[in-house]
Amino acid sequence: MSTQRNSVYRTQLYRTVMRSTWLFFAALILLGWHASLHAQAPFYQGKTIRLIIGSTAGGGYDLWARHAARYMGKYIPGSPEIVPQNMPGAGGVVAANYVYGVAKPDGLAIGAFNPALYFDQLVGRAEVKFDWAKFTWIGSPEQNDILHYIRTDAPFKTIDDLRNTKDPPRCGSTGTGTTGHYIPRLLEETLGIKTIIVGGYQGGAEIDLAVERNEVVCWSPLIATYFGREPYKRWHNTGFTRVVLQTGSKRNERLKDVPTLNELMQQYKTSDSGKRLAKVVLTAATLGRPISAPPGMPADRTKILREAYAKAMKDPELLAEAAKRSWDVDPLNGEELESLSKDVVAQPGEVIERMKWVLGK
Repeated sequence: MSTQRNSVYRTQLYRTVMRSTWLFFAALILLGWHASLHAQAPFYQGKTIRLIIGSTAGGGYDLWARHAARYMGKYIPGSPEIVPQNMPGAGGVVAANYVYGVAKPDGLAIGAFNPALYFDQLVGRAEVKFDWAKFTWIGSPEQNDILHYIRTDAPFKTIDDLRNTKDPPRCGSTGTGTTGHYIPRLLEETLGIKTIIVGGYQGGAEIDLAVERNEVVCWSPLIATYFGREPYKRWHNTGFTRVVLQTGSKRNERLKDVPTLNELMQQYKTSDSGKRLAKVVLTAATLGRPISAPPGMPADRTKILREAYAKAMKDPELLAEAAKRSWDVDPLNGEELESLSKDVVAQPGEVIERMKWVLGK
């Protein structure tokens, strides 16, 4: 009996040891699984991305940035919330300086501001604290052209009227790096059209009010802005405004009767140097309404944001909403923006000197 009891005891002891060993290893596996799960949790899970918009609410840059943000977040692993924050000032320079030099390059701050701000860098403006080529570029929803409109009741019916007037029209502007400033200056340089530029407006919406009050009679928005939001749709349909020129290489389908700047430069025999300057200046419009991030951002987060933006631009709901608003969707990816941005700041001294006058420096 003693031998039999010892055998039963050894068997029970063996089973107890094996059960304890199995539980020990199971616990290790479970702990390892939890640790692995924690390690693999998306960086953006539970986080918020700030979208710094360099204009007031309601303008074209603001509306497109907010529209993209509503869809971009769902394509970022961890589905972070993207919160827009308007930071207007100096035509977007305030926001660009903030994103470049103040915001941390951790992927939790991105920016949307005027793509023509590289002009200010080229001519050496003291307030510029960024290097355009070093931003981390995420994507842009469109490649655009610009138009110049004027109130129909203003005493200018033709380009010749604008060239020959002794009382130049007053046009609104939000800053030197904006279309409202550099397009009138470019028209004077290339076509001899003089303009009184009225600056100090915080954004496009404020210029709209000024046009309605007849404080100013003209402005130079993107074509997408003009056909993409009010009050321009109403103004155009009711004949309140007249588009007098456009900057594209060919006439936009919606503006078949409006001459291009290239056509007018041919007609009025603009110099070759003037034509070269126009090409450099108008490259800004092809950058569209870009989204960027601070320089030096980790490569993996740059990749995540670029891929999320590209996917958002193909989202059926985003495209349907853009179509309702008459917005063109012709995106540029981050790599394309990066290449264009590096090229555009590499300009010879002759072009830069002519740009200084265009920008009022």
